Amino acid sequence: MKKKKSIWLWVLFIVMLIVIGIVIWQFIAGTSDKLTEAEFLDLLMNNKISKNSTEQVYSGLHIISGSYTNSSGVVRKFVLTLTNSSYTSLREDNNAFKDFTQSIITLSQGNSPFMTLIINLLPMVILIGFYIWIFSSMSKGGMGGGMFGPGKNTRPREIKSDVKFSDVAGINEEKIELVELVDYLKNPNKYALMGARVPKGVLMEGPPGTGKTLLAKAVAGEAGVAFFSMAGSEFEEMFVGLGASRVRDLFSDAKKAAPCIIFIDEIDAVGRKRSGGMGASTNEQTLNQLLVEMDGFASNTGVIVMAATNRVDVLDSALLRPGRFDRTIQISLPDIREREAILKLHSRNKSVSPEIDWKRIAERTPGFSGAQLENVLNEAAILVVRDKRKMINILDIDEAIDRVVGGPAKKSRAMTMQDKQIVSYHEAGHALMGLRLESASKVQKVTIIPRGNAGGYTIMTPKDESNFSSKEDLFASIAGYLGGRAAEEIMFGKNKITTGAHDDLDKATNIARRMVTQFGMSTLGLTKYLTMQEESYGQTKGVYSDEVAFKIDTEINTILEKCYKTALEVINKHKDVLELIAESLRVLETITAEQIDYIDKHNKLPKEVIEEKNRKDVEDKKKESGEILEFEPDEDDK
Repeated sequence: MKKKKSIWLWVLFIVMLIVIGIVIWQFIAGTSDKLTEAEFLDLLMNNKISKNSTEQVYSGLHIISGSYTNSSGVVRKFVLTLTNSSYTSLREDNNAFKDFTQSIITLSQGNSPFMTLIINLLPMVILIGFYIWIFSSMSKGGMGGGMFGPGKNTRPREIKSDVKFSDVAGINEEKIELVELVDYLKNPNKYALMGARVPKGVLMEGPPGTGKTLLAKAVAGEAGVAFFSMAGSEFEEMFVGLGASRVRDLFSDAKKAAPCIIFIDEIDAVGRKRSGGMGASTNEQTLNQLLVEMDGFASNTGVIVMAATNRVDVLDSALLRPGRFDRTIQISLPDIREREAILKLHSRNKSVSPEIDWKRIAERTPGFSGAQLENVLNEAAILVVRDKRKMINILDIDEAIDRVVGGPAKKSRAMTMQDKQIVSYHEAGHALMGLRLESASKVQKVTIIPRGNAGGYTIMTPKDESNFSSKEDLFASIAGYLGGRAAEEIMFGKNKITTGAHDDLDKATNIARRMVTQFGMSTLGLTKYLTMQEESYGQTKGVYSDEVAFKIDTEINTILEKCYKTALEVINKHKDVLELIAESLRVLETITAEQIDYIDKHNKLPKEVIEEKNRKDVEDKKKESGEILEFEPDEDDK
């Protein structure tokens, strides 16, 4: 195919040379009549010379060219060449010639015939060069190189992975599922003799940051084979057929390098469900080509396709059938033991204090992915470097967790005493719900230091990391989110509630909506009410009637009102504890789980809060007496 394209390229090049030669010959030879001075003046005096003529001056010559009408009434082209002296005498002696030369258009002065030739041929040369570039790019595979097709920069990337299973922590069961793939890539004949068919494709599904790409590299690294990697978005192009071309390139290169692994990240970008309408979009053509390629190689070719996605629900069913992606591996967020293992793994190359208890840190980071845990330790290391220290301590990790959750602390943001009081009661309300509701999450930390858009926040961890949540657990979660708003209402009145609970209301409403529409935990029964977003990717309209929508909204509001009533009852009953937690927050700004437990058990302020409160009182008295200045005096004041 490439030889044929090369032949056509040479044919085109020869044709272009012939065309250029003809143009140059016509320019040099010309078809214009060479008029003498007398003939030109005669025609000029009889108004036979066209005014749309041009005059060019170079090498001491004046060349006038244009058209004239001969005696037979035929329009002919002419050219008149005059020396400087002849041109000057004609302008002085012949008014008609003078008027004529003043009215004609002068295109260029001082150009040589060679420059004139270049100027006339330049547009054609540019056009010919563009066509040569197009055809040369096509000969390299793809329409138009980097602009219109795959080109060199979009070829599949072949690398040698140096990642091993020992570099992947927290997903032991998933690694066991992939060990046989490593064995097959190392010893394919063993499986062929037994008639066993190793999966052609392995689809890894899980939330972002759980290690899907890392696991695929580990398989290639353990087996010592080539690793081809492309993202699903790299197959997408605005030109029809180019995504399919890239799929062919990927599988073609992989077969030549077998045994190897093809890894397609974010396959949902190219493997979404087909619409079934008339015609095929670029995405559907790419998907069809991927299906054909996966059918086109046998299981013993030594090529295994691995793909990753966090939206398996939008993938086309043809892609998931046996013979294509035979096996799906679920990679979930790590539990407490897995988080501990991940933290230890990423701390290997860092200087860490031996006093750090990784289990306690794992307890504080529920719902964190492996990537987030790695980022926690990286942020802690950056803080150590910033402070010019040599070892990561527990305070660094504590601050790093807060940074990952809410961003850097905005300690410079000015908070009035009124704002501080509102935020302290709001966060104390969340904490109190965690203390008093049996099914609520455990409070780990409460702070009123602003981070991001939040004026403060409460970190709570599940008491039991179960895969299932009961109706009672969900009610407790909603009441926990509404505890801040309930505390504001009780302490300041309904008319003084603030906008600080907007994120809490969003999360609470989302849980209540799922209870009604997905979990069958309402008076609407066991029917699951899908939205168009769940049924057809990209839409959000409900696929139920307006009457059902009204009932859903009513039921959601009923759940929220019930949970809010619970929050009000708990806070009214334990208002004294709320006051102590809020006061501790105003003094220390951040309190830990141990300090909250102390308040709950002894119903009094912790020792640290009392000491800090006394210190601030003494400092305030000294400021009032003038012993301590509130600002640094300048030289004049001194």
